[in-house]
Amino acid sequence: LGSVKLNTMYIGDLELPAVIVATDYPKIATLASQYAGWTIKVGKYFAMGSGPARALAQVEKKLYEELEYKDRAKKGVIVLESREKPSEEVTEYIAEKCRISSSNLNCIVVPTASIAGSVQISSRIVEVGMHKLHAIGFDPEKVRRGHGVAPIAPVAKKDNKAMGMTNDCILYGGRTFYFVKSEDDDLQGIVEKVPSSTSNQYGQPFYDLFKSVEFDFYKVDPFLFSPAEVTINHIETGKIYHAGELNPEVLKQSLGM
Repeated sequence: LGSVKLNTMYIGDLELPAVIVATDYPKIATLASQYAGWTIKVGKYFAMGSGPARALAQVEKKLYEELEYKDRAKKGVIVLESREKPSEEVTEYIAEKCRISSSNLNCIVVPTASIAGSVQISSRIVEVGMHKLHAIGFDPEKVRRGHGVAPIAPVAKKDNKAMGMTNDCILYGGRTFYFVKSEDDDLQGIVEKVPSSTSNQYGQPFYDLFKSVEFDFYKVDPFLFSPAEVTINHIETGKIYHAGELNPEVLKQSLGM
């Protein structure tokens, strides 16, 4: 459904490792699979679930109804953003939701403060923009190709700090391109609503913001989670619509550089 490549990215005077992400199936690859939309709570276990098993479980019923998408398979793969391995009780719960045997469920456990955590979150660069487009009412079916690049955060000591640094790589260092087929949409008006800078909570490292709201996600503006810079190319006319910009100063603060 897509590809991820490692490269180098320059933001201001920063030279950082980066991911380049591309997909010809942006609606399915990002919103139906990659998006970490499944909150998994079983006893004391907690993880954010992403990956193709979400499309089997359909726990996010409203989203999948809007996407008009559902998977059927005998095997499932889910990525769990957590530091703890799931118990048998947890895997049984996930498998039951996916309507598969737990022996056919593959769980990939990724702590936020890890190399894998840094890479997989930066690799959400196209998905984050697709989610924002969908949230503001733009039909994701109209996006025919997505392309993005984002720096990879250094590994932090603790998960909360890593959450801040990895998110900032997208909010202040992420750049996306969407190739759109659309007849009557105001694409300039739409693209101006997408970048992270449209949020009134934009402008400080995410960890500082998160700490100021006592680490309560419900107090963070959901529209903050967006790429720093967004470009839309209208396929039929060839016109380019652009909004946002990279912010090396906040990124430097976040990464301690």
